[in-house]
Amino acid sequence: MNRQTFHAKNGNVPQHWHVVDATDQVLGRLAVRLATILMGKNKPQYTPHQDVGDFIVVINAQKIKLTGAKREQKVFDTYSGHPGGRKAYTYDWMIEHHPERVIERSVRRMLPKNRLARQMLKKLKVYRGDEHPHQAQQPQVLEL
Repeated sequence: MNRQTFHAKNGNVPQHWHVVDATDQVLGRLAVRLATILMGKNKPQYTPHQDVGDFIVVINAQKIKLTGAKREQKVFDTYSGHPGGRKAYTYDWMIEHHPERVIERSVRRMLPKNRLARQMLKKLKVYRGDEHPHQAQQPQVLEL
């Protein structure tokens, strides 16, 4: 029995492509599962300091669901740093105009706060409708 701790090296762990349909999925629950797969915590070769996660393509982002009254009451806030530069949008408006940003922001906040997280986030591809340009990678449908 080997008693050495396994640490994945760059390129040793294969990274697969998955397609996730966001239709009628609750935003927070979907984001948790996506963040786990992006980090690679669902694999036995998980290593905290290496990017061993898979690529994820999310389709139908516009059909995401929020529970309770969050859709009308929760606010998506941005601030430019200049006086009068604060903009606040409801999640209802954001899902209608930029549904990709809602999912990306939710997943980003569930990843570690470092350079590796920015690298992981590049593997998340979010699309408004049910078409995506990643057919050449032969992504497998992932049921969450």
